[in-house]
Amino acid sequence: MALKRDDSPIESHLINFLEYLAVEKGLSNKTQENYRRFLKKFFDWLKENGLEKIKPHELTEEHIWKYRVWLSRQPLKKSTQNYYLIALRSLLNYFTERNILSLPSEKIKLARDKSEKRIKFLTLDQLKRLLEAPSSKTLTGLRDRAILETLFSTGLRVSEIINLNRDQIKIKPETKDLEISIIGKGDRIRTVYLSERAVDALRKYLQTRNDKEKALFINYRGPKNSPRRLTPRAIQKIVKKYSLMAGLPIDITPHVLRHTFATDLLNQGVDIRVVQEFLGHKNITTTQVYTHVTNPRLREIHRKFHSGRKLK
Repeated sequence: MALKRDDSPIESHLINFLEYLAVEKGLSNKTQENYRRFLKKFFDWLKENGLEKIKPHELTEEHIWKYRVWLSRQPLKKSTQNYYLIALRSLLNYFTERNILSLPSEKIKLARDKSEKRIKFLTLDQLKRLLEAPSSKTLTGLRDRAILETLFSTGLRVSEIINLNRDQIKIKPETKDLEISIIGKGDRIRTVYLSERAVDALRKYLQTRNDKEKALFINYRGPKNSPRRLTPRAIQKIVKKYSLMAGLPIDITPHVLRHTFATDLLNQGVDIRVVQEFLGHKNITTTQVYTHVTNPRLREIHRKFHSGRKLK
């Protein structure tokens, strides 16, 4: 459908935009209020520059550039500046979905923070050493191997893995891989997938369980009748313990395994929006933190398989 010009000022679309966020995007009242606050700064900038009556199709890249320069001169962190820019991107996306002619959202580039720490992830050799570190001859070793395999297979957050229950893991003799539904951050339901390696580790671990505790991963220490579900801190200690045993050179946390899961998928060519679904990210910009890792690999693939091709 062709885009149409709308001669209403950009700010006049705010109420409809917020309703769109609520109804079509399912965002909470708090999130809607944040978008309203972020966009107010843009509307205030328009007024300061005599542009309060500017229409969607009249907004140009030059306007965006001047707004970015203005933001950069405010006492705001780069990450905070990006919140304002992301809100404006969302407004432009709203115009597109409503067939209103406007500047494409991709014309808004986010501020780069050179001080921002790069994500940590494991190489495949380091990952192999970590996963093989737990002993298969002890109860805790079998449990810990299952935890590590599950973290890498699913990309779960610590808060998500500790809430897993035994009845979610229905492993039959013929089961090779498994998919389960979880409730993640923001009470969003998503599907995660357990690899053959993870299923095998979980099978061996669950065969040792003869208790009635509903938690999937339990603590074998402490009083018999005390809460036995592992805590986030316990999972962190387990991961650190085996990273030291494996002689890994970087500080490994459960989130590093989540980073490794995402980076591995992207390096194999999986679309970033699919990875977004796997990770349970509400916003694609959160997932894009991995692109600085995968871009060199993609460039290498392009050179190898595309740039050198001879056309017949």
